[in-house]
Amino acid sequence: MTTANVRDVAALAGVSVGTVSNVLNQSKPVAADTAKRVVDAIEKLGFVRNDAARQLRVGQSRTVGMMVLDVSNPFFADVERGAEDLLGEHGRPLILGNSGESTTRELAYLDLFEEQRVSGLLITPVGQVQRRLERLRERGSPVVLVDRHDNAQSFSSVSVDDLRGGELAAGHLLDLGRRNLAFVGGPPEILQVSQRARGAQQAVLERDAGRIRMLELDTMRAEAGRAAGEQLLALPAADRPDAVFAANDLIAIGLLQALTHAGVRVPDDIALIGYDDISFAANAAIPLSSIRQPAREMGRAAAELLLAEIENPGRGEYRHIAFQPELVVRESTAGR
Repeated sequence: MTTANVRDVAALAGVSVGTVSNVLNQSKPVAADTAKRVVDAIEKLGFVRNDAARQLRVGQSRTVGMMVLDVSNPFFADVERGAEDLLGEHGRPLILGNSGESTTRELAYLDLFEEQRVSGLLITPVGQVQRRLERLRERGSPVVLVDRHDNAQSFSSVSVDDLRGGELAAGHLLDLGRRNLAFVGGPPEILQVSQRARGAQQAVLERDAGRIRMLELDTMRAEAGRAAGEQLLALPAADRPDAVFAANDLIAIGLLQALTHAGVRVPDDIALIGYDDISFAANAAIPLSSIRQPAREMGRAAAELLLAEIENPGRGEYRHIAFQPELVVRESTAGR
């Protein structure tokens, strides 16, 4: 069976090949009745556009790449949805890569996106990949950082003020009269983690109230939170913290599971607050207090920045959009 091509579609619709191309790529306006004839011909012939061949001709695809730290984290799923919705409105499909907080996987995905000649990339970096991102941009694929502020101002970026978020979380615990705090999160190489930890430390120092210990983790997942809970439970009761700030909600949920399973009363014995305000936070057995990030809005904002760079190549205008975190108080700190 012969595969239909653009010329076959054009012949059946009674239009030029250029008109078919305009309908497929949305590159120029086409009259509604003409576009309908083209679409009807495509459906009748079962035409499938060869994007690989198109990319070779134009040097780039319309596809946008996106790489997140952990696709299983609902926060990043919401960020991706916001970006995907905005890009879809502009006829640009999105392909998602999950680094899983691994520098090896991150580099492999960067190779893939470069091979695919993506029109642009949205990324929350794990490792020190600035040179790789610069190379991608030099080859015609602009890059926007997501949930990350580029202090060097090399790339446009979208982030939340995580330093402020850490201050809000620790300040809330201190306002409750808690004085023996713990910060649980990691790895510290992830900028968001280090900023949240710094913010919490600053809140304790500025108020000169109590102390905060740091418990470093290898990942930001719930199982790491459960393991951290076991470490805290192994401490003598008198030495345990009376409040814990978890670097994200998944860690906080793991901590909550370990503590409540051992009979520790949350928040009476240990108050607990997370970060991100994912849907699971409000629906936990003991609803979790959290620091809210506007995930979908961040995804849309990042996609808007990227589209501006794609459509205006060579301008090199650095832009940063900063969202403010919000304290959400629930039973894990406020009690019933």
